[in-house]
Amino acid sequence: MKYSGIGGQAVIEGIMMKNKQEYATAVRKPDGGIEVQKDRYVSMTEKVKLFSLPFVRGVFSFADSMILGMKTLTFSAGFFEDDEGEEPSKFEKWLDDTLGEKLEKFLMPAVMAFSVVAAVVIFMILPLGISSLLRPLISSDTVMAFLEGVIRLAIFIAYIKLVSNMEDIRRTFMYHGAEHKCINCIEHGLELNVDNVRASSKQHKRCGTSFLIIVMMISILFFMVIRVEGLIPKIISRIVLIPVIAGVSYEFLRLAGRSDSAVVNFLSKPGLWMQNMTTKEPDDSMIEVAIAAVEAVFDWKTYLKDNFPEKYSGGKP
Repeated sequence: MKYSGIGGQAVIEGIMMKNKQEYATAVRKPDGGIEVQKDRYVSMTEKVKLFSLPFVRGVFSFADSMILGMKTLTFSAGFFEDDEGEEPSKFEKWLDDTLGEKLEKFLMPAVMAFSVVAAVVIFMILPLGISSLLRPLISSDTVMAFLEGVIRLAIFIAYIKLVSNMEDIRRTFMYHGAEHKCINCIEHGLELNVDNVRASSKQHKRCGTSFLIIVMMISILFFMVIRVEGLIPKIISRIVLIPVIAGVSYEFLRLAGRSDSAVVNFLSKPGLWMQNMTTKEPDDSMIEVAIAAVEAVFDWKTYLKDNFPEKYSGGKP
């Protein structure tokens, strides 16, 4: 495997692929055609030099992915808006009357803020609260920190298992699989076509799912070492340490995407295992969408010639 630098995410009936500052979102429209929108996004780590420092860049890279994710999700959702003439709710009318054209600009940061707060409450504070109920039975702080981490992982796995039963989410996970397969196809020196992509793995070490699993595993180690007394100080410590944990996790994920060492591959296994839940095998129509997104921002033919000259030195592909 040779690092390509491209990455992406699944959207509603489509895929976004990003290469450096360029990104493209390909969507399978209701009429069966593929719409591709290409644009540029300059990350915060490129705009501010301080944000590109190791262990700092992880937090801002995560913020970049959320911002770009919301933009591309909004674009893809536009093809599937309900046009059956249903009356908007009173709340929808109030938002439209109050904000007018500013509604979309308001909704994106509001949804992002709500998502971050909800994630902190569900995956950081809730596990702490549940584990604290067992404090009268457990005297060891180390065991308590480990138990809290196990509960956090259990909540995350249960959440993924629950949402994966929804039809729309299941299809999104199929597009997620198509995204990984395309990247794996290229990085393993294969020409980008439906047959090669279909035969490629739907697991990839640079996946966001792996990032979340790494965050949860590293948080166990952090909270075993960093100890505070009292429930409120513990809640504060969980929130304050999130950027630190995210920064360390990002550095490992970055290393994993560029390394094939036995140690890194072993440590990557929990994240790859979790991807069995967040990626599904795509059909050929989904693979075609993924290929369209890749080709809009990435010259895979030149990449193969440069990185696999033993296979393509004769002018192919």
